[in-house]
Amino acid sequence: MRQAALALLAIGIVGGSGAGPVWAEGAREAIAAADRTFAEAFNHGDAATVAKLYTTDAAVLPPGDPRVDGREGIQDYWQAAIDAGVKDLALSPEEVSETGDLAYEVGTLALTVPGDEGNEETVTAKYVAVWYHDPDGTWRLHRDIWNESPAEGE
Repeated sequence: MRQAALALLAIGIVGGSGAGPVWAEGAREAIAAADRTFAEAFNHGDAATVAKLYTTDAAVLPPGDPRVDGREGIQDYWQAAIDAGVKDLALSPEEVSETGDLAYEVGTLALTVPGDEGNEETVTAKYVAVWYHDPDGTWRLHRDIWNESPAEGE
């Protein structure tokens, strides 16, 4: 069940390295706000709002599952994760770099997934997200990929 829940995970977020977060000026505030909206909408079961944070031709690249293309497919993907009981998403941005209309973000996330025998467990993952600056001035997720972090001590 854990693997299935992880396969339903896909998040793009912002961050830094070393002593603290490193942010590109210009994209920082907009992407940070989009990250907050993503987590809040996901945690409230609102896959439609999550999908609107992506470009129309976005792609989610989940571990162990096929690529998911376009907002409609992405909305369905996130709705399936929510319906499967994935919840309590927390994003921890670590790095962002911006060049022209593109920015990339690296970070970690934690969420709660249904475990074996009805229990719940916290899963952590690392992610990279590519953001695109739409002509309307909105930063949107364009590519989103992640994988599970190793358990402590591994």
